[in-house]
Amino acid sequence: MPMPHVEIHDRRPSVAGQFYTDDADALREEVRGYLAAAEPQSQAHTILAMAPHAGYYYSGRIVGLTLGKANLGQTILMLGPNHTGLGKPLAVWPDGRWQFPGGVLDVDAELAALLMEQEPKLTPDTLAHQREHSLEVMLPFLAALDAQTRIVPVCVSHPGLDTLLAVGRAIGRALRGYPRAVSILVSSDMSHFVHHELAKELDARALAPALALDPTRFFETVRGEGISMCGVLPMTLGLAAALELGATHAELTGYATSGQVNGEIRRVVGYAGLLVS
Repeated sequence: MPMPHVEIHDRRPSVAGQFYTDDADALREEVRGYLAAAEPQSQAHTILAMAPHAGYYYSGRIVGLTLGKANLGQTILMLGPNHTGLGKPLAVWPDGRWQFPGGVLDVDAELAALLMEQEPKLTPDTLAHQREHSLEVMLPFLAALDAQTRIVPVCVSHPGLDTLLAVGRAIGRALRGYPRAVSILVSSDMSHFVHHELAKELDARALAPALALDPTRFFETVRGEGISMCGVLPMTLGLAAALELGATHAELTGYATSGQVNGEIRRVVGYAGLLVS
């Protein structure tokens, strides 16, 4: 009797050669350079990290400072925003591998299935991820830290605070009982296209409740003050999950704006790195 055909979902890079080089050797060297600038690895297990997802020229340094210091589990639950508007509001990439120039990372299909079983609002959907860059740009960093890293990519566009908090708590409960150590990685830039000084001011206001581990106040601050942080939804969800996992401490690993890189201070994007343990 023939075996039933099961489709495995491999993802090819969508922004290689744009956000980062598509030359595998050059990419490896660049990423190692960014990671080497980090402070010594944290002793405490990193429950959640937040890092930016712009082109490496702009934000690679902040990603390196953050993930280089993090003490990550071997499975990473990746939470990113949806810039394309495609797909489901809480879209889980269920299985297969994510490719990047020079390598692949396997999806932890067992954990993906568990999360969707525990929280039905999390649904299998690859469309939301096809052209989305926010999680893809993290892969070379995760692979450089540990080539055996497994990932569960989730694209978050659900706008409702109550749902984000409830789904975050459900994820936290599922991870708490999971036999392998898991860390959450939220991908987000901060303010978009405002003056450098205003970006610093707005971003400090957004980061304060995140550093205080208060997902409700964080969401209400970013939304209420019109701060154009693209990852407010995945970060709200991630903070709720982190609290469920017993998080008590958060620290800023770095902050910069694009204006500090290219000298154009009138219209910048802000980049911040956070670690939660």
